Amino acid sequence: VQLQASGGGLVQAGGSLRLSCTASGHTLSTYALGWFRQAPGKEREFVQCISRSGVMTSYSDSVKGRFTISRDNAKNTVYLQMNSLKPEDTAVYFCAAKEGSYYYTRAGEYGFWGQGTQVTVSN
Repeated sequence: VQLQASGGGLVQAGGSLRLSCTASGHTLSTYALGWFRQAPGKEREFVQCISRSGVMTSYSDSVKGRFTISRDNAKNTVYLQMNSLKPEDTAVYFCAAKEGSYYYTRAGEYGFWGQGTQVTVSN
């Protein structure tokens, strides 16, 4: 499966962005999905993930109450709604897919990755 992330950009602190990640080559309905991010000089970190049914989700404490992951299997797309953005959210955001029925929070568990989209939050 090939993943294409989009929706990044430059936004002021307190603003919002919605990232999208669309799959081609295979339906996403059999995949658990996740969002990760990587800031300059830092390791890739988990943001949020969602089970293939959409019923189960998990998130990192750093985005609790501000970010929401969702999926539309009919559109083969997963979203990350980001509200109340902070400068420390600045990073390249990656979507990822893994075949499985649960949700997965570790980057090493995912076999498919999108190319990343840059999110920059200014003061």
